[in-house]
Amino acid sequence: MKRLIFAGSLLLASGTMSFADGLFWVVGNRATGKCDIVTSNPVIIGDIWFGDGPYKSRADAKLARSTIRACPALAPDDEKAEDGTNQD
Repeated sequence: MKRLIFAGSLLLASGTMSFADGLFWVVGNRATGKCDIVTSNPVIIGDIWFGDGPYKSRADAKLARSTIRACPALAPDDEKAEDGTNQD
């Protein structure tokens, strides 16, 4: 019986680990004064003062970031740099 419980808990733990793949979070960073989009569940400590998510796509996280009052609006140059479309 103990083996069955152990195997079940191991299966559950590995399933939740793989569930987090491909998800995005919005985090507030005091050091930079910006809200960043990250791909791992944030630890709220130090300069990271809030985390919101998870979101299934980067586009969903960007939309959420634009609705969070604590997040400053991005400058056009910052948006291009984030998207990787800044082709100078």
